[in-house]
Amino acid sequence: MATLLDGRRLAAVIEGRLNAVVADGLAVAGRPPGLAVLRVGDDPASGVYVANKEKACRRVGIRSHGGHLAADTAAEDVLALIARLNADPTVDGILLQLPLPQGLDEGPLLAAIDPDKDADGLHTLNLGRLLKGERGPRSCTPAGVMALLRSAAVPIAGARAVVVGRSILVGKPMALMLQAADATVTVAHSRTHHLAEVTREAEILVVAAGRPRLIGAQHVKPGAVVVDVGIHRLEGRLCGDVDYETVEPLAASITPVPGGVGPMTVAMLLVNTVLAWCERHGLEHPLGDLLP
Repeated sequence: MATLLDGRRLAAVIEGRLNAVVADGLAVAGRPPGLAVLRVGDDPASGVYVANKEKACRRVGIRSHGGHLAADTAAEDVLALIARLNADPTVDGILLQLPLPQGLDEGPLLAAIDPDKDADGLHTLNLGRLLKGERGPRSCTPAGVMALLRSAAVPIAGARAVVVGRSILVGKPMALMLQAADATVTVAHSRTHHLAEVTREAEILVVAAGRPRLIGAQHVKPGAVVVDVGIHRLEGRLCGDVDYETVEPLAASITPVPGGVGPMTVAMLLVNTVLAWCERHGLEHPLGDLLP
């Protein structure tokens, strides 16, 4: 039976650490960290995600500066709000909740966020910092995966890792983070020829393809560590990109869906925000191990 990589448990531990850092730094900073989550439109899933992020902020001691804009809000008005938040000294992190309503291009809006307040780590400058190994906010989901692997003492240096998925949100930064930890990394995707031959070479298999149950037993090397980033509702149930029932008996370790990578994405959003707050106020902190 595979060891469960429990993201809920680790996220709770990280929240406890963040809460202690915030409590210790309040006297010097004179204010709590601030995170602005901008939601445009009424996508139901986005509403749930934003509510979960705001609850997590309250648990840690981060002040939420949320903004919920109508679906027909003009891009110029969203840009104006981002500019105000960039200039607001009480805001340390800004996140634009995706997806956006039809007609709004996310590219210029994400680019308008101050890179040092980019709580999601998706600004072009921050992706460049990741590529060069420089300090800066890291993409939350792959950073959460790295924290899960480290917490489980998964050997990364020298390991053969395969990342299935090539998005800017997960796949590409995931590959860069694994490379920085000295893994030998292959990036595959849904159009890779003979995908199973590629994925069966992986000692660490991270699946972020966005296709439900794409990866089955035939894709997995026995004893591999399997990380499932996907989440879908299929036949009334939540599932991931990995067919858990067939893969779990083969894997050494595996993430559940839900409860694996999802809670870690939120936890790393909080980490980015608290670290930005510490940097802004010159506060020392014991959080250096949390970002790759």
